[in-house]
Amino acid sequence: MSTTVPVDPTDRGLDDAEGPVRFSLVDDATAVRESLAALLPDLSFTSTHQSLEDFLAARPVADVVVLDLHLVNLRQPNASQGVAAIRDAVDAGYRVCVYTQEERRFVLAACLAAGATGVVSKSSSLEETRAAFLAVSRGELVAPPPVTGLIEVLVRRGRVTVLNRRQREVLAGRARGLTYAELSRTLYLSESTLRGYWRDLSAVVSQHLQESSPGDIEHALGLGPGDLLDHWPTRD
Repeated sequence: MSTTVPVDPTDRGLDDAEGPVRFSLVDDATAVRESLAALLPDLSFTSTHQSLEDFLAARPVADVVVLDLHLVNLRQPNASQGVAAIRDAVDAGYRVCVYTQEERRFVLAACLAAGATGVVSKSSSLEETRAAFLAVSRGELVAPPPVTGLIEVLVRRGRVTVLNRRQREVLAGRARGLTYAELSRTLYLSESTLRGYWRDLSAVVSQHLQESSPGDIEHALGLGPGDLLDHWPTRD
């Protein structure tokens, strides 16, 4: 699983008005917590935490929470994780980017349904990871091609109906891993215009996923009843 995010070589992750974008990392792996900031030295990691509980207790100032999906281990067997942890972080007012080795597309789609703005694979290159984190900080939906392909299926089957023709073309290209530069050459539109289509499309898709029940998604995708119950977030 890879995350396709166009890389802007001039983007240093800085906001001229407010200074660097602030990231906080929640990961149970000590090696990840102690190495990620060093591997991405131009990004500002203001805090690291081994559990979401530790993070929420500290309540650091952060623009993006980079959150591992699996946080339970022998040292913290009762740690919150998965869609529940995402929901708690979002409800606390944080923008969430899931950083994970998980590859099942339905689980990753469930992360977006729980309110995550992005899903980034730990197998992505450092350049792709950096670009994805910054895209999430700008509020852009970041999803690996398998998840974007799942969204495309929902559109084709009439579950998401308010997209225009251009948005559908952008969605189809992104589902196939095309960059904005590649789409620009095939659709004869500027990259900034394509990003605008993606932002509008992202808002529609995010709302749809967050309002969908497991049964809605199972029916639309031809899955068996109950296939998503262990993963799909539901509102109380």
